[in-house]
Amino acid sequence: MTIPSISLSKRDRLASAVLIGAVVLFSCVMALAADLPALTGRVVDNAGIIDAATRAALTQKLADFETKGSDQIVVATIPSLDGEEIEPYANRLFRFWKLGQAGENNGVLLLVAPNDRKMRIEVGYGLEGTLTDLHTKLIIENDMVPAFRAGDFSGGISKAVDDMVMVLEGNPEELEARGKRNPADDGTSIDPIVAVFLILWATMFFGGLAMAFLPPMFGTKLSPGVYRWLGMTFRYGRGPSGYSGSSGWTTGSSSGGWSSGNSGGGWSSGSSGGGGFSGGGGSSGGGGSSGSW
Repeated sequence: MTIPSISLSKRDRLASAVLIGAVVLFSCVMALAADLPALTGRVVDNAGIIDAATRAALTQKLADFETKGSDQIVVATIPSLDGEEIEPYANRLFRFWKLGQAGENNGVLLLVAPNDRKMRIEVGYGLEGTLTDLHTKLIIENDMVPAFRAGDFSGGISKAVDDMVMVLEGNPEELEARGKRNPADDGTSIDPIVAVFLILWATMFFGGLAMAFLPPMFGTKLSPGVYRWLGMTFRYGRGPSGYSGSSGWTTGSSSGGWSSGNSGGGWSSGSSGGGGFSGGGGSSGGGGSSGSW
């Protein structure tokens, strides 16, 4: 008995390949999302570190804040990162939940992993110029780290939310002043004469490219186009060829225990729903800060 052969046209073979590729891609996306918690509300306390009263108060505060505007803040705790760095995990979770509004990208995720003693504030694209990396760094260092070291997770998270709301409502002055009063924030400042010498040395050997690339590469990102390096603040304008130009510098700097940085994750999936609450379609490019205690 002979089995008749089936001949597929070039078009059919292409369609089959596309279908197989789509199935493989979908499987990969689902595998990446399998380890992420469901979005069950504005406070997702899977680590069980927030007391019931604080959890209820935070949920109401965040709901009221979102109602007044459209910015969306979600607090999440997980027991452990299971070996993953907190930056890519927070970015994946943010994109999976699609925090903020589509087109506005005005979401914020506060993530705590107590077993790893790490926390992160992940900021959506649309809020990076308002809730800057400097602001999130100050919130982590001033509000969360001291409270967490004392075992007061509820208090530290609640204070962090208060300060995020304050900044997003257009009142960052108190937080910034608090940071200036903190002598620890001056840990990486450098004498202006030494800084100028280093800049001249770099420019002499590398030309104008030195100032175009060194501060973004080795400095601290404060906000889009603004970096702190060698105790000075550099501001860049974006032109056709990328960052160019600097409007000068100011002395003083920020320090230790945190990191900003662009976390990965180039995909997003549908928001995971529950409890009548979901993200609005927003995304994040990795703005924000991380810390540990």
